[in-house]
Amino acid sequence: MATEGGGKEMNEIKTQFTTREGLYKQLQHSEYSRPNRVPFNSQGSNPVRVSFVNLNDQSGNGDRLCFNVGRELYFYIYKGVRKAADLSKPIDKRIYKGTQPTCHDFNHLTATAESVSLLVGFSAGQVQLIDPIKKETSKLFNEERLIDKARVTCVKWVPGSESLFLVAHSSGNMYLYNVEHTCGTTAPHYQLLKQGESFAVHTCKSKSTRNPLLKWTVGEGALNEFAFSPDGKFLACVSQDGFLRVFNFDSVELHGTMKSYFGGLLCVCWSPDGKYIVTGGEDDLVTVWSFVDCRVIARGHGHKSWVSVVAFDPYTTSVEESDPMEFSGSDEDFQDLLHFGRDRANSAQSRLSKRNSTDSRPVSVTYRFGSVGQDTQLCLWDLTEDILFPHQPLSRARTHTNVMNATSPPAGSNGNSVTTPGNSVPPPLPRSNSLPHSAVSNAGSKSSVMDGAVASGVSKFATLSLHDRKERHHEKDHKRNHSMGHISSKSSDKLNLVTKTKTDPAKTLGTPLCPRMEDVPLLEPLICKKIAHERLTVLIFLEDCIVTACQEGFICTWGRPGKVVSFNP
Repeated sequence: MATEGGGKEMNEIKTQFTTREGLYKQLQHSEYSRPNRVPFNSQGSNPVRVSFVNLNDQSGNGDRLCFNVGRELYFYIYKGVRKAADLSKPIDKRIYKGTQPTCHDFNHLTATAESVSLLVGFSAGQVQLIDPIKKETSKLFNEERLIDKARVTCVKWVPGSESLFLVAHSSGNMYLYNVEHTCGTTAPHYQLLKQGESFAVHTCKSKSTRNPLLKWTVGEGALNEFAFSPDGKFLACVSQDGFLRVFNFDSVELHGTMKSYFGGLLCVCWSPDGKYIVTGGEDDLVTVWSFVDCRVIARGHGHKSWVSVVAFDPYTTSVEESDPMEFSGSDEDFQDLLHFGRDRANSAQSRLSKRNSTDSRPVSVTYRFGSVGQDTQLCLWDLTEDILFPHQPLSRARTHTNVMNATSPPAGSNGNSVTTPGNSVPPPLPRSNSLPHSAVSNAGSKSSVMDGAVASGVSKFATLSLHDRKERHHEKDHKRNHSMGHISSKSSDKLNLVTKTKTDPAKTLGTPLCPRMEDVPLLEPLICKKIAHERLTVLIFLEDCIVTACQEGFICTWGRPGKVVSFNP
């Protein structure tokens, strides 16, 4: 896969790599796996996933780790770069019959040293709420599979809420649940709340409030992943039809869309300040999309197969002022930035937002993000000033990201133009423009708005306008999809209300929805290293390390430069 034409050097698995910050090193003693350390035979199983939570205990060792391998689910104390992993003592271990865990998410808001709420999605469509500290199974949602029979692809707590969570399925549907409500003994009946271009949202009709509170039907084929914006107000979804769709979560309005170069989109993430979204998928590319401009601003080519995870590194995102001063992960200003999703309103983000204010000194920002793929490679990327504000000639790049001349198809590209005369991509907004919504989280209002929806049932949503945003395109199930996943997802409960106008992919190529390769800068990775034997399924940036995992069930810790301490195992 990743060794085409290569010899031993290409085949060799790397255990360390160097960037401008210094040396990252894999810590063998901090590898987590099943207790027997035997590689998992991953044929036909669901991807290995990892979730973290910090219990805020006084010991200074409050990090906990959850991961799924085949039919098994493990919950460990995570000792990171400090101490060796003790695999003989999982806090909790569960083995499931007839179904496999596919994804999971901790509620960071309610986690304590005595109790933690963990949602687990399953291959047969159910969602379980468990407490791995108390070793309790409190509730099972969609138990009879009356709501959706398809595999759960993504489950997340709604930011700022102790009780609301969102679940996506391979059917293309998403559901909003409340842990306090039951799912009923009969299949739910729905009434239309809002309909738009290739999406529809329904409320659940019942005499008493029950789950699901809302049903979203999005695009064609599987809904592969979703991610909430840092302020919790927007929801980015990526689907097997190759579309990124970004919604205002509360008003259920479509904010913007983007189409992959070809194939399905598999993963999505937000920049720490909410200004950019990165996606990855079956076109082997990472694509950077501007939330403000609603357009593709760059693509990155480094992977040789499908991209399975993308993630921003908030600790290496640097802000450089005119003095100059650089702020990186080693500084106190960045220590709490998105640390397990708890503290978003801090000076690091204020520095990011200051980049776009008019009354401050000149500030330049570099965003760091990473990606892992089925080619077993880890890539790191820098998103720099010359890409974010391309009115400066690309040839004057003074930063670490290389802008390549695009030599990939379509042929005849000039490689250095940002737009072509026939392309209607709008010019970038002036530097003084900022996000319409601050990246500083207002979790309280989020909770009250969404919990208000629960309390009043449908009434809160009944006042919403049914205005259908008219986009300039028709979204479609692409014919160039290299995956067969979308063929098997023609669920019987797919709603006919969703617009299903078929559009030739050639008509979206070359539009703002999907620019040609030569019309946007093409990034080269800072590093691109083969780090596993099997496809990579996890990439998480923590304060003192990077965590990766592969389909064999090995969770690896990579110590950041200067963060590795000597210790006695």
